Amino acid sequence: MTWLQIISPVLLSAFSGWLVCWLFIKSLFRPLHPVIIFGFKIQGALPANQLSIAEKIGEFVNTELLSLSKLQEKITDTENFNRLKPEIETHIDSFLRTRLKDTFPMLAMLIGDKTINQLKTAFMLELETLFPEIMKSYLTRLETELDIKKTVVKKIASVSIQETETRFYQVAHGQIIKMQIAGTFVGILTGLLHLLLNTQLYG
Repeated sequence: MTWLQIISPVLLSAFSGWLVCWLFIKSLFRPLHPVIIFGFKIQGALPANQLSIAEKIGEFVNTELLSLSKLQEKITDTENFNRLKPEIETHIDSFLRTRLKDTFPMLAMLIGDKTINQLKTAFMLELETLFPEIMKSYLTRLETELDIKKTVVKKIASVSIQETETRFYQVAHGQIIKMQIAGTFVGILTGLLHLLLNTQLYG
């Protein structure tokens, strides 16, 4: 067996391993439009499934990342109001002690600390009741007006596949090279194994 007979299968297998990886990566984006080859329609995985991928991502964003129903639960939680309570109370106190008296000076003679505290307590109790209802109403209206899923699907479906491909190669350049090296290495091992089996079988 000559050196050419020994090296050729190994080199061919190495090239095949590299080619498989290259074709796999290319098939994610190319061809952009359906091509009929031997009766089979061939198109890149992303161009062929762009709309369905957009639908899945839109559904995920709508139900998991930006779910208005979950946001409503968190915002209308009493605990959230309690966190805001000190700041709200400060503003009400400032309004009753300063702004209201500046606007209606005559009230300064009628409203003392006791009355201000009573008014502040009444306002806080009313706000504690109104806050969840107001936020719930607002978010319900927002959910009707703002279709998150539709917006996300529209944005993703309109993204250029060529632009996506360019950015993918820019970001994953190192990983792509590693994949091709790994494919080449597997090809070399396959070629060596094939050569060893042939040597064992045919001497």
